[in-house]
Amino acid sequence: MQTEVLVIGAGVTGAGIARDLALRGISCIVAEQGDINSGASGGNHGLLHSGARYVASDREAAQECREEGEILKRLAPQCIEDCGGLFVAVKGDDEDYIAHFPDWCAKAGIAAHALSASQARALEPCLSPDVIAAYAVPDASIDPFKLALENLAHAKELAGARLLRRFRVQEFVIAQGRIARTRLVNTVSGEEIWVEAEQVVNATGAWAGRVAALAGADIPLLCSQGTLLVTHERIATRVINRLRKPGNGDILVPGGTVSILGTTSVTIDAPEKARPTVAEVDENLREAAPMIPSLRDIRYVRAYCGVRPLIRAGSEGGDGRSASRGFALFEHTDVGLSNFLTVSGGKLTTFRLMAERVGDVVARRLGNTNPCRTRQEPLPAVAACEWTEPGRGPKIWAMQHDAQDPLLCECEMISASAVQEIVDSCRDVFPDPGLQALGKRSRIGKGACQGAFCGVRVAAHLYDTGQMRSRDGLVKMREFFQERFKGQRPVLWNAQLVQAELAEALHCGLLGLELVDPKNPDKVLPS
Repeated sequence: MQTEVLVIGAGVTGAGIARDLALRGISCIVAEQGDINSGASGGNHGLLHSGARYVASDREAAQECREEGEILKRLAPQCIEDCGGLFVAVKGDDEDYIAHFPDWCAKAGIAAHALSASQARALEPCLSPDVIAAYAVPDASIDPFKLALENLAHAKELAGARLLRRFRVQEFVIAQGRIARTRLVNTVSGEEIWVEAEQVVNATGAWAGRVAALAGADIPLLCSQGTLLVTHERIATRVINRLRKPGNGDILVPGGTVSILGTTSVTIDAPEKARPTVAEVDENLREAAPMIPSLRDIRYVRAYCGVRPLIRAGSEGGDGRSASRGFALFEHTDVGLSNFLTVSGGKLTTFRLMAERVGDVVARRLGNTNPCRTRQEPLPAVAACEWTEPGRGPKIWAMQHDAQDPLLCECEMISASAVQEIVDSCRDVFPDPGLQALGKRSRIGKGACQGAFCGVRVAAHLYDTGQMRSRDGLVKMREFFQERFKGQRPVLWNAQLVQAELAEALHCGLLGLELVDPKNPDKVLPS
């Protein structure tokens, strides 16, 4: 395969790079070892930062977040709920931090309006009666899956960008100071593809050091795992932040019909080892409860985690909280390469700026003089990408209810026709649809049952319509349920534990999924 640019990594940064290049008339292939947002882009709060969180420790990162948040609100409103945010302090919090906060915000250009404790509780009744100070800031929530999908869709429309799912970089062939060819291997089938690209961009987040090492380059990365919890219901209207130095369990972000609480910071030595743990769940609850007491007792449907790719500075140690949230661009001329660059670090909020900086370098190297247009060009809304939006299913069902269009996901009210719409729109990306891929592109598996029932129904629909073999369906159900269980396990108590018992009876007692060999669909494992 030949292309102008090979972008490695399909998180929001990789997707943003593809769109930035396409707007300059540059075509690319995006290769991803998993699927869209398989790393930190799919394992975060979904918080569009105002920048206020970083005003005390990293003013440059705070200003970047403020500027980029304003741009995204203007150009991609369909991906954003502009709900606003609060920073609140409770009894015992650092009074010096509270006193300096408005001045720090002012120096970073961030609007922070003081509220009395009673005003804050009137806006958000879930807040503790121990609140002693509060400020309103322009935080928002953002749908990272819709954001990535729409960036890729626009890149495809403009310049024919292609996404290769489940292809891992295995080797760079270097000749005369350039990456001449890149060998990609399919992580499922073992199929090999060679790609010849004029420029190669490493946008793999926490895997950036590993990919760079294949080309003889070194990236000083620190991998920091952060675990978050998903509540069964929406707790607050706004983003609620603890008014103190950043720590564990100090942000609650509304995500449509739910709220997301987090996050922790645990240094790990390899990103694939990331797993949400019971200890981190307990830590989040312990730290968050003084701010929002109801978090002690409500139902949580899932925990999940992402790995922050943090750039180490000099001899900086292994503390993820102290590392900068800024990003870095490495052109790799120090190792004699003229067509390879890496971008890592940063925030979801700053993905567009990261893509712009990469696009500027790539365009210069290719002799392309077209400027960046993502600061002015709105991100087009794409119908097939709308199914990631929380609460969309019930709206559509109420307007278009059809007795011949059964609900496959009752929690999120996703019908058979919606599933088929997603499958049809992605034929070129995954001609052989799987539950994992459909879950990335919709709300399937995101509700209270965490896919226990809709996973079976969607697989049955694909089988009945001739789009999935029976044995393939069993393997894909097993893969899907294993991934969902990874997030349920740390929050199994009360109602969630009862539901897990029911799911086990269905998946193992009825379907026997524990006997399915994921590497050989036609083989049955011994019981």
